[in-house]
Amino acid sequence: MKKLILLTLIVILTACSAGTPTGTPTELERNRQTWQDAGITHYSFSLNVGCFCAFRDQMPLTIEVQNGEVISIAALDGTPVPATDPGYETFERYATIDRIFSELETGLAGGADEVTVTYDATYGFPSEIYFDFILEAADDELSITVSNFEALQ
Repeated sequence: MKKLILLTLIVILTACSAGTPTGTPTELERNRQTWQDAGITHYSFSLNVGCFCAFRDQMPLTIEVQNGEVISIAALDGTPVPATDPGYETFERYATIDRIFSELETGLAGGADEVTVTYDATYGFPSEIYFDFILEAADDELSITVSNFEALQ
């Protein structure tokens, strides 16, 4: 009888820890693969970082990326954002599609209490993300919006 109970517990625990069935990609994985399959290495986009932050007047930023490296970041008025800008570290954190995927993955893995995401239907990148890091806290929310995406040659 003990063996039967132990075997039953093992089966239940294995099923509970399995999560997504083996071989079934998550929504994040499917969309990341769509992005990677597109093979876009040179692109630009508008980035809007929404938060309780001092840099709201600079949004949206226009960002250009080539071969995974940030080529330029410009504020709403078109002026380049220098590395000395107080918001630059935050801007850089979301300045490539791959970095946005990484931040989303961190949030989904428990870095935030609540995460909602919308993916681009063509290229699979996250076009809108909303993070609520602590549900009971005020002013800790963060939104990321990617728009005006353009593949460059």
